[in-house]
Amino acid sequence: MKLTKKLSILVFSFTTTLASTAVITGTYIPVAQAQYDPNYVLDPKSLVFNGGFELDPLVDPNNPNTTNPNVTGWTKSGDPLDTSLIKISNFPHSGNQGLSLGGFTGLSYISQALSTQPGQQYELSYYLASTDEAPDLDNQFQAFVGGKNIFDQKNISFQDYTPYKFDFIADASSTELKFGSVDTHAFLYLDDVSVKAVPEPSAIGGIAVTAGLLGIWLKKKKVII
Repeated sequence: MKLTKKLSILVFSFTTTLASTAVITGTYIPVAQAQYDPNYVLDPKSLVFNGGFELDPLVDPNNPNTTNPNVTGWTKSGDPLDTSLIKISNFPHSGNQGLSLGGFTGLSYISQALSTQPGQQYELSYYLASTDEAPDLDNQFQAFVGGKNIFDQKNISFQDYTPYKFDFIADASSTELKFGSVDTHAFLYLDDVSVKAVPEPSAIGGIAVTAGLLGIWLKKKKVII
């Protein structure tokens, strides 16, 4: 997408509070399915609230270019020019909706505080897509956990939703999860953000031992019968 076209989208967003978003051709779900489900839960074990971005309905489900700037559970920060283009869209990895990241004057952020247990290991996972193509390739995406930058990549070329996973150990009862993004020419898309506790190895071993003993007991019982 050329910069002039994206500028026109920004102007439209500021004058009507609605903005067009770039799409990957053929990836929008059918209108008949583009209805948000307020009861949708990405993963009941995840600490992230609204990690699937399904809690805010599209402004107009019949128009994929009319998106919703509200993102329940997440806090936006950065220049208003950029945060105005952080919007719900109906280009999802799963479910019916995802998050469009379109700020282009500088990095803007979305974040939320997670309730964590100090010393516990967690797994962060998310899916990221890009509509950028050379020679118009100028973007950046960052991920932070507890103020630490765990992922920082520039010039992410065209890709469908791609999984990313990282392990971290919480050092406080509240851990901030934050994503930063900027895209000069096109858009990045984020979906299915999850943070789950990683079971202790001893617990996993205990389950395996229990299952093994149960198998032996059943085998012996069968022989006796």
